[in-house]
Amino acid sequence: MHIIPKTPREAKHAPRKRFGQNFLHDTSVIGQIVTSIRLDRADNLLEIGPGLGALTEPLLAEVDGMTVIELDRDLAAQLKINIGANSHPDFTIINQNAMEVDYRALAEQVGKGAFRVVGNLPYNISTPILFRLLEFSDVIRDMHFMLQKEVVDRITAEPSSKEYGRLSVIMQYHCASEYLLTVPKGAFNPPPKVTSAVFRLTPYATKPIVAKDEKVFALVVREVFNHRRKTLRAIFKANALLPNLDEVAFDSVGINPQARPETLSVEQFVRLADLVVDHHA
Repeated sequence: MHIIPKTPREAKHAPRKRFGQNFLHDTSVIGQIVTSIRLDRADNLLEIGPGLGALTEPLLAEVDGMTVIELDRDLAAQLKINIGANSHPDFTIINQNAMEVDYRALAEQVGKGAFRVVGNLPYNISTPILFRLLEFSDVIRDMHFMLQKEVVDRITAEPSSKEYGRLSVIMQYHCASEYLLTVPKGAFNPPPKVTSAVFRLTPYATKPIVAKDEKVFALVVREVFNHRRKTLRAIFKANALLPNLDEVAFDSVGINPQARPETLSVEQFVRLADLVVDHHA
């Protein structure tokens, strides 16, 4: 973990494709995002990928202090100047890859309770970061992210919709999800090729339903959606990683063996995964 020194060099920053950088600049959209988060002054705010600080500054105005994680060293240095970090005694810039941060250790170091996480994530690594953060859900109160709208639609999708899939089931098993607002391409510089959206994930303190084995649950969800056009009976019959369940087994947990994956609720996926665990017991 590297804290940026107090006297960084100032430099103009050109967006870097390898970091997936598109900088938010529309003040109206920024205001809508800040309002949607509903911050309190004492909140333990953590921003991932602050970039040039377009969102950081209005967020910092709403809280007593915050921590930001920025991978790009030049950006992190410039951010300290843009925000005027020396005038904020409780503003910390961490120059590190968000995929490598130990958020539990960071929460202990900051000492303000669970994080409220905010970020305009690089779209090329957004899903891995979300899965990484789920590993630290015990120190995260909620997450507000801007991603490409297609991904947000998938995360917040309802069963029996074309967007509903593996990402929907896994995220909704761990968190309550909520679509907040759509962000047009023109709100960024340079404009991305896709429309964006902002959403909220709130990790469950106590999950509504808990799988007997979460690794088996994740396996079942992945393998079933790898063959989403087939029926459940056909998928389980032909997949080497899954047991060959007969119709009686499906009926025992109230699931139609002729159903297709996108019609199952999160609860039904848990029941199906528990059936697999029991089958191997």
